[in-house]
Order: sequence, then C-alpha cells, then structure tokens
Amino acid sequence: MQIYYFVSYFFIYGFLGWCTEVAFATVKQRRFVNRGFLNGPICPVYGIGVGSVVILLETKELSIAALYLVSTALVTAIEGMTGYLMDKIFHHKWWDYSNQPLNIGGYVCLVFSLAWGVACVVIVRVIHPVFRKGVEMLPFTLGIVLAVVFSGVTFVDMCATAAEVLKLNKKLETMDKIAGELKEISDRLGENIHENVMETLERSQETRRQLEESAAELRGKLENASEEQKRFIEERIERMEEKIRENRYREEQRAITAELRGKYAELKGRYTELSERTTRITRRLLGAFPRMQSRHHGEMLNELRSRMRRKAE
Repeated sequence: MQIYYFVSYFFIYGFLGWCTEVAFATVKQRRFVNRGFLNGPICPVYGIGVGSVVILLETKELSIAALYLVSTALVTAIEGMTGYLMDKIFHHKWWDYSNQPLNIGGYVCLVFSLAWGVACVVIVRVIHPVFRKGVEMLPFTLGIVLAVVFSGVTFVDMCATAAEVLKLNKKLETMDKIAGELKEISDRLGENIHENVMETLERSQETRRQLEESAAELRGKLENASEEQKRFIEERIERMEEKIRENRYREEQRAITAELRGKYAELKGRYTELSERTTRITRRLLGAFPRMQSRHHGEMLNELRSRMRRKAE
C-alpha cells in the first residue's frame, strides 16, 4: 500500500511542482515555458521530494520546528542527489546555484533549502491532508489503473527525453570537433591567404614553363660557348633553376591553400547546419533549463542557445 500511495503522491506533487515552475517562468519571461526534464506536465524532482516527505513524515507526531528541520534536510538531500546523478549520467549541470551563498557544488544552496522546508511544512500540515483523503476516496482498482497508465507514459517520456539528451551530447561533440578542425585549417592558411589566392595557379604555371624553356635554351648554348661564357651561362641556369624550384613550391602551397579553403567551406557548412538544426525536445530543454551547463562542450551549448535566441527574435 505504501508503494501505491507514494506513486499517487509522486504524480500529484510532480504535477503541482510543474505548475509552480511554469507559473514562475511565465511571470519572469512573460511567456509559457514547459519547465522540467520531461515533456509531460510533471517535474519528477518535486514528485520524489515532496512524495518522500509526506510518506515518511505525515504520520509522525513532530513539532513544527522538527518537521521543518527534517523535511529541509530530506528534500535538500534528494535535490542534491538528483542534480548530481543527472550531471554524471548526462554530463550536463541542469541547474546551478553557484552564485548563491552557502551552496554545495551548485546543486543545492541554503536559501532554496530553507524555502523548501517552509513549503514542506505547509504541505504536510495544510495541503496534504486534502490530497490524502482524495486518494483514499478513489476506488483502489481505478487508482491502480491510473498509476500504471501514468507510470507507463512517464517511462516512455523519460526514455524519449534521455535519448534526445544523448543525441544532443553527440551533436555538441561533433560541433566541437568541427570547430577544432576549422581552427586548425585557419591556422595553416595563415595571414597571407589573401595574397596566395590572388595570384592564379595558371599564371604561376606559365611562368615556370617559360623559365624551364629559357634554361633548356641556355643549356643548348653551352657546347659551343667559351669557358668564360660557360661560367656565365651556368650561373644564369642555376638562378633560373632556383626560381623554378621556388615557383614549384609556391604552386604546391597554392594548391594546398585551395584544398584547405574547400575543406574549410565544407566544414563550415556542416557546422552551420548542425547549429541551426534543433529538435523540439532540445529547444524545450534549453528553454526549460536556461542555466544548463555542458561539462565537456560548454562553448558549443552556448553557441546553440545563442542561435536559438537569434532565430526567435
């Protein structure tokens, strides 16, 4: 029976928590924001936290002070553990209290813990008795059916959301890799890229051909030349061959530059496509958790969020 009641309270307080978060976000942002990790109208952390408090403490004869202290500690522990596990599993920090005083890892902080305590006292002493009577009045068979249906839908929702987060992580990893390759190509192109591409490859090849023909013509004159003329001709041939080698090197560099520019344009296109294309669930998650931080690809997540804002404006 305790499991039945806990599941019932989980959905009741998870839904009420979602309503609270949506109302707060609506007032703050002047628009509807579907808050919470899941797509459905439920915030699991509220369901688990408040559900645990009422199950464990509703029958205990505690003073207001004792109820406040125990519920504060319990809910803080649940919120901290939830934030930590979600961080480790998905490599994202979904909420961050780092700018609040007396926080622990950014997962919990004193101000919100104290507020949680007050809310739990009000819920246990005032609000929960009403919901408990409502659950008790509900036919047990119907309650079981509803619990199974809601649990199944929530499980499917959780799997879909988790899969989307993993896809987002893969996308951020790919964007990060492409950004690194773009920087490497940019460094290789160097500061003289404009000068390199302004002189065409055809002109360079024509210059080298003329130098090779002139060198060949001078070699033909060596046989009938005097010793003094031979030295002069050989020096000219040597200078021409040096220019030919320099010219061939520049041709190779220009060919490499052209190849790098093509690869740069291709990678830039892929990066833009990845950053511009976002799914509905991804957009919802980034809107629901505006302070969400990626452990490994923070810059890419910020880029994705910035592009979403620009498209919305």
